[in-house]
Amino acid sequence: MKKFLKVSSIIIIIFIIILGIIGINIKSFGNKSKPHKSDCVIVLGCSVYGKTPSPFLVERVKEGLKLVKEGYADYIIVSGGKGPGEDISEAEAMKRYLLKKGLKENQIIKEDKSLTTMDNLTNSKKVMNEKGFNSTIIVSNKFHLKRASLMAKKVDLDASYSGVYVKEYESHETYGFLREIPAVIKFYILRN
Repeated sequence: MKKFLKVSSIIIIIFIIILGIIGINIKSFGNKSKPHKSDCVIVLGCSVYGKTPSPFLVERVKEGLKLVKEGYADYIIVSGGKGPGEDISEAEAMKRYLLKKGLKENQIIKEDKSLTTMDNLTNSKKVMNEKGFNSTIIVSNKFHLKRASLMAKKVDLDASYSGVYVKEYESHETYGFLREIPAVIKFYILRN
């Protein structure tokens, strides 16, 4: 019985260390990510409340718009389908927001079929291929960028990253970060 407890304790300690390492890696990647001049920006979708973008989605779109205004890219791919409780797709909500902020319609490319992060990147890669774009900046919350980077590599995207942190929703940010740890582990195991 003592041997079983000792082995169990060691396994639990190793598991906690692995979780800690992954958590540090997620946090570090999000904080250190810097955009590079690219052909386009991909803004990853997030919840829409009816027709209103969620605070996380607004911040992501603002970041994408800022990157275009600062000359990092000329085009934005807004990526996200229509989920439960959403009256319009996440891509449509982002497009409407960008148009209100003065971005030209021809600078916005809507990808509205995606329901997961992997879909976002796979479908956005197809759009990039159609448009002749070779490089991109992926925008999401900082906690989401590490997993997005793993998926971007899988679909062979030449990408840099720019993350947002929504201080007013710190508890949601913390929840998102904690949820990313098992999501990253799942990606390492299942590769999707």
